[in-house]
Amino acid sequence: MSTSRYAETKEVGVSLASGTWTRWLTGSKQFIGRLSKHPSAMGGGIIMAIYLLVAVFAPVLAPHSPIAGDLADRLKPPAWIEGGQWNHIFGADEQGMDLLSRIIYGARISILIGLLATTISIVIGTVLGLISGYFRGWFDTVISRFADLLLAFPFLIFAIGMMAFLGPGFNNLILALTFKGWVEFFRIIRGEVMVEKTKEYVEAAKALGRSSLAIMVKEILPNIIHSVVVLGTLRFGYMMIMEASLSFLGLGIQPPTPAWGSMIATGREYMLNGWWLSTIPGIFLVILVLSINLLGEGLRDLMDHRLKAK
Repeated sequence: MSTSRYAETKEVGVSLASGTWTRWLTGSKQFIGRLSKHPSAMGGGIIMAIYLLVAVFAPVLAPHSPIAGDLADRLKPPAWIEGGQWNHIFGADEQGMDLLSRIIYGARISILIGLLATTISIVIGTVLGLISGYFRGWFDTVISRFADLLLAFPFLIFAIGMMAFLGPGFNNLILALTFKGWVEFFRIIRGEVMVEKTKEYVEAAKALGRSSLAIMVKEILPNIIHSVVVLGTLRFGYMMIMEASLSFLGLGIQPPTPAWGSMIATGREYMLNGWWLSTIPGIFLVILVLSINLLGEGLRDLMDHRLKAK
């Protein structure tokens, strides 16, 4: 390839990349502008972003080690209560460990588990939903019946049974949450695909000779992705509640690793003389899940074309 030809090709590639980046940036600005007109969703998104930043920069923000305590500070009350000290703003637990530091690191656990469980569930549910809804046949029958079987069990009861069988631990917790978590994504994607595949744009793609994979990924998926985003946002908060519930029951993340559920469970024994041990982590969990739900509801209002048409 000549030097001039190479330079021309490189210039075209840079131009295309620049155009793609410009379109993405413009679309992001437009979406943020629309989101700003939805106060509850915007507020939820800001709070969730703050939690994410706190989780990422936990080593910098945490004033003390989350797993090292001083028995001299045992059950030290929050700083605003008589007997409290500002070096333990939210007080200390039964082992003298700083509660604020444990809450900050606990955010890492809850957000990471919620994010991983939701992402894996989305991938599995979307892939199976696309295949089942588009091709139908025996594959759809088998997967649908298996999904119905899983739906017969309440999520928490099913997760408790899985953790009792697998044993506590981070990886087992992710497996227990995703083993049933993909079902809702599968059902919604399957239903959407069954509707979309009968529309004219899919028939036109078939007439042009496009492959089934290309039709599913490039034609149908972009038109139903809003459902995945909205449901994924809402399930993100639900997965964190499930993680906290399992840790509360002693089946999730084990002490001394900081997890909000186990911190709430441990604090129950000291409610009379250490109410902050359960109350403060519980408040942080409620605020985070509520903000995620507000964001999810806002995204549903903004992205669901059927709501816009009404």
